[in-house]
Amino acid sequence: MGEEDQLQEAPGKGDPAGASPRGLPLGPITLNVGGTVYTTTLETLTRFPDSMLGAMFRDPRPACTDHRGHYFIDRDGKAFRHVLNFLRQGRLELPEVYPELGLLQAEAGFYQIQPLLAELGRLAAERRRRRAGAVLHVDVAACERLLHFTVRRGPHNYGLSTCPLRVFSANVFCTDGALLDLLRGRLGADSPGEEPGAAGGPHRLQLEWAPRPPELPEAEYAKQKARPLRTAPPEGRELATAGDFLEEVLKVALDQGFRVDSVFPDPADILNSHSLRLVRL
Repeated sequence: MGEEDQLQEAPGKGDPAGASPRGLPLGPITLNVGGTVYTTTLETLTRFPDSMLGAMFRDPRPACTDHRGHYFIDRDGKAFRHVLNFLRQGRLELPEVYPELGLLQAEAGFYQIQPLLAELGRLAAERRRRRAGAVLHVDVAACERLLHFTVRRGPHNYGLSTCPLRVFSANVFCTDGALLDLLRGRLGADSPGEEPGAAGGPHRLQLEWAPRPPELPEAEYAKQKARPLRTAPPEGRELATAGDFLEEVLKVALDQGFRVDSVFPDPADILNSHSLRLVRL
């Protein structure tokens, strides 16, 4: 077992100066929660005396510390950030799109912080209500740029060449931000052309991409600041047409309970459409 993983029994009440009569430090308290270190106060940790943390930081002292003397709790360290902030502020502050609500509920249940559990329950109910009536709208457009560039044909021989570059743009709006997070993951974390600060925030995804034509040299392609669009590894499939993009959107949306509501212009040719609307009842 490595040094980082070694735990030891916390010392008892006969601690040196700097400890409270209960054996706890008078100053800041440092916790190691699943490998993530937090520093807080005894007052914060015991804000709700009937919680597990409230009981843990009353006599008797916590059961174990790590090799640095930090109090060790074998739980999810990332989720504890929100638990600790609730203890500090008395209210729940989560991003509008927070994909680990179930995990946070499990952590709040372990710590037995009843006001936090109640707040998470209300938030989960609200999300279920929003998800039930979610709407997804997808618009895809394409334009063609005619590129002119020189090609070296010999030591002193250059010629002019022309090549069309097809540029696609997509605007995706969904009232369920979690669906867009799934789509971003499907298309890779650094989707080309995405504007993180676009209007609509977590409910809107804007993309622009342009597959490289075989006859266009890579250097000329790079000059256009164009990039392809691919699905995330390990598949890494290039989306060379609007239909390829719509197919990926449909895979994610249908898997999440959405159903096609309208297709423009031709409902019989969904993968060659310009606009899709899907709903989840």
